[in-house]
Amino acid sequence: MIEKIVLASGNAGKVREINHLLNTHGIDVIPQTEFDVPDAIEDGLTFVENAIKKARHAAKLTGLPAISDDSGIEVDALNKAPGIYSARYSGEGDEKNNEKMLRELEGVDEKNRGARYQCVMVFMRDEHDPTPIIAQGTFEGRILTAAKGDGGFGYDPIFWLEQQQCSAAELSLDEKNKISHRAKALNSLVQQMKAQHII
Repeated sequence: MIEKIVLASGNAGKVREINHLLNTHGIDVIPQTEFDVPDAIEDGLTFVENAIKKARHAAKLTGLPAISDDSGIEVDALNKAPGIYSARYSGEGDEKNNEKMLRELEGVDEKNRGARYQCVMVFMRDEHDPTPIIAQGTFEGRILTAAKGDGGFGYDPIFWLEQQQCSAAELSLDEKNKISHRAKALNSLVQQMKAQHII
């Protein structure tokens, strides 16, 4: 049974969310930054390609099994952009990304502001794993006209959830870990890992 997995990310928000979900299975998730692993070059054209590149890179440089995710937001009025480029949308971090998106959507009617977070997660036993486990999760919402809430990260402050009647940034970590794209992808990944007796 696996006890340690390297997470192909140093993003504190991702590390917190994934550890929160995997610790219950007795797995210690260690961010690649603790091994001084530099970020992989994300030059794939899909979330799946980028997630595999990141997991392979982390497994190769640490010798540990690796989990990676590639996620982003698709906005209908922007022809599904920024997609795989979500983290680099403005080139200046989360706050500027949100500001740029709000500018791009100025004047767009509420009913046309539909959006969704996508997450693809990959588990690789080692860098040569020919059959990585791949899971995907989606989180539906719409883009607000102004930020609300100070939790979460990424586009959470401008991502409105109709059912919850709040922004993703106003959810508690426990609530978010039940319904988010990353939670859905990770739960699917865990089920597949259990089915293959990895955990």
